[in-house]
Amino acid sequence: MNGKKLCAALLLALALGVIAAPAAADTALTVGKASANADPIIPVNIGERVGIFKKHGLDLKIVDFTGGAKMVQALTAGAIDIGDGAGTEMAQVAKGAPMIAICETASTFPFLGVGVPENSPAKGLADLKGKAIGVSTAGSLTDWLAKRLAIHQGWDAATLKTVAIGNASAGIIAAFRTGQVDADIGEGALFLSMAEKQEGRLLAPVTDFQGSAVSGALFASTKLIESNPDAIRALLAGYVETLDWIRANKAETVKIKGELRHYSEAVEAKDYDLTLGMYTKTCRFDAEGIATLKQSFADLKLTDTAPDMSKLYTEAYVPKR
Repeated sequence: MNGKKLCAALLLALALGVIAAPAAADTALTVGKASANADPIIPVNIGERVGIFKKHGLDLKIVDFTGGAKMVQALTAGAIDIGDGAGTEMAQVAKGAPMIAICETASTFPFLGVGVPENSPAKGLADLKGKAIGVSTAGSLTDWLAKRLAIHQGWDAATLKTVAIGNASAGIIAAFRTGQVDADIGEGALFLSMAEKQEGRLLAPVTDFQGSAVSGALFASTKLIESNPDAIRALLAGYVETLDWIRANKAETVKIKGELRHYSEAVEAKDYDLTLGMYTKTCRFDAEGIATLKQSFADLKLTDTAPDMSKLYTEAYVPKR
């Protein structure tokens, strides 16, 4: 068979499906997480593990950071394509960071809670009036939530006592043991885990006093938006499908999260029931949450002036449902 006939035969075979065409390579994206284990952020690990993002033609490299500021720095430097963090990082968009929010991943804060030592006499939030409440740092999200707690309870601002103790579990346990604080605002799953060891307990989830506030969000770099918007669409389609999978597969989700976070499956099962309702079904941004987020920018002095919130996010890439 001469060259022309061989070429024609190969083309015919490809057209008939006798010879498979080379598979298109998956699009590589680097996703940076502001926290390794926070409930609004960890779904990206679950979707990657069960193959959902792969199904959407994406090859994800997931890296963890110790805070939203470091995540934004990495995105600004071009080290990551997608940021996975809190809605409060939208303040960095207002300040000129080369990114924009593309998905509200979670709307409320049930994954955060008010914890107390095991032997605390507190039976409800009202019992914390005038008590020392631990927060991660001054001016942090947990510090803001402590202020929101005081407003919700009708306490005079002067009666609110906050103590910066960080967010490491060992530091919180030590602060409980030594009486440095009477309560702490932190990860709800940590307090559930502390209850197993009789070191502390969850007094109330943050949702008992704080409503919608865009607790979780995905961000795309300006560079990715300009170079490959289809990759963003594929990512969000995979993300929404992952959340659907989480809602339909409690036992498997609990097992995966336990392996990733090193909490018992009993703790993860309770945390699953507590947090499931916060996840998005569409990736679209909630108006009430955006308004509360804007207020938090002012309260925490994250921006010099009140920003036009509509310029900090886009719904151009959310999947149609």
